[in-house]
Amino acid sequence: MAYTCVYSRALWGVDAPLVRVEVHLAGGLPLFNLVGLPEVEVRESRDRVRSALNHCGFGFPVSRVTVHLAPAELPKHSSRYDLPIAIGILAASRHLPSEFLEEWEFAGELGLSGHLRAIQGALPMAAAVRRAGRRLMIAQASANEACHGYAEGVYGALHLRQVWAHLIGEKVMMPHAKPVTQMATTDDVWDLSDVLGQGQAKRALEVAASGRHHLLMVGPPGVGKSLLARCLPGICPPMEEHEALQLAAIRAAHGESVDPRYWCLRPFRQPHHSITIAAMMGGGHGTHLYPGEVSLSHCGTLHLDEVGEFPVHLLDMLREPMETGQIAVSRSAYKVVYPAGFQLVGTMNPCPCGYRGHPSLGCRCSPAQLERYLRRLSGPLLDRIDLQVELPSLAGQDWLVQGQSEDSATVRRRVGVAWQRQLQRQGVSNDKLGRQLLQHYAPLTSGASMLIQRATERFELSLRAVHRIWRVARTIADLAGEDVIGESVLAEALCYRTGFLN
Repeated sequence: MAYTCVYSRALWGVDAPLVRVEVHLAGGLPLFNLVGLPEVEVRESRDRVRSALNHCGFGFPVSRVTVHLAPAELPKHSSRYDLPIAIGILAASRHLPSEFLEEWEFAGELGLSGHLRAIQGALPMAAAVRRAGRRLMIAQASANEACHGYAEGVYGALHLRQVWAHLIGEKVMMPHAKPVTQMATTDDVWDLSDVLGQGQAKRALEVAASGRHHLLMVGPPGVGKSLLARCLPGICPPMEEHEALQLAAIRAAHGESVDPRYWCLRPFRQPHHSITIAAMMGGGHGTHLYPGEVSLSHCGTLHLDEVGEFPVHLLDMLREPMETGQIAVSRSAYKVVYPAGFQLVGTMNPCPCGYRGHPSLGCRCSPAQLERYLRRLSGPLLDRIDLQVELPSLAGQDWLVQGQSEDSATVRRRVGVAWQRQLQRQGVSNDKLGRQLLQHYAPLTSGASMLIQRATERFELSLRAVHRIWRVARTIADLAGEDVIGESVLAEALCYRTGFLN
């Protein structure tokens, strides 16, 4: 009898838990058993591994082969376990010294000839291997992606015999070099200078970018609402390394590959109003629980164009992730929690036809139609949207001053300075400040305190709305370089909550 253990990784949500591939060879009739809650694609590895070992000249053991993927309660799917199973059988058959396997982890799909093919989730797996202090042997096709999670310890192989030759010291491989890629910049997206006029909306967009605040823009068709929303990624600073790794893990769980050119650019997701609940919030079947648009826009922007056309129940489901920054996807006995720290940017018309109050332009919307249209955005949802801006129709002078409009690079520098002030002062962005942190890091002058009290009574603001106004005021003060929030700063923050929709 012979026993060996090889390390690999599963992909469960944004995590890559360790999987021990235990191989046991025993006497008896030849049989190949694979246990440990394997899905269909994992069970099919028996035929791929058998053919690859025979084609490479190692032969398949004429004995009872049992492969256990531990822990048994963790579902295993994808073909990533082909390579570790093959390595485990080679070690148990004395074709490999098993004492050297302790410092390695393996992942890769085997072709029938022994060639290695790419897998999904190479990057989060590599990051987990780095934290464990081991080295990762993976298919060459996945090595470029894995290097973003582990720059020094990824080895890319083309064939099973190449892996075997490296492990026995016959032909030692070098760690895979991280490729030099021309990184895309935020200048490759829409620029604020393309938007004519709309100075107040541009100011609100700058405030939203500086403090990661949710934004709703209301206005007639053609005034630049959607274009302004598309400009938001261009004025936000790039993602930090840990944010990029987390977003890459979410995309891996969704089955998307990582494009190195857009590694640090914040995502911009724009789902259509016909999207299903599972596609928006996350879903799946059995043990396959995929992230939705709210998670794929983590650390970036979730743009809901024509938000009034989205189903009411779907919009109300956004309230929890907006508050907590995460979403739980549950099916039967399994549950996966995905990050969902998105920044919501909604755009909508003031009425179903878009030309409210202008019969000459064809507006025939009745009060009942208008109320039904605006009721799609419930009170609790609006309470969570920090900035609510009405965009007027373009005036004649807006077309004359288009050359004077600031570009995104100029605004991005101011936003970057405001971000640095927040991180140096409190370690998080302003949208994450709770009541106690607000009292400590966002002191109000006596005049500002009286102003917020009067506004609370007049507009019947909830405690959540007061805190959100306070956070917006903290962001406006950061843009102005002020430590204390005065009346003028608080008055601007109040204007974004007491306008059209209130």
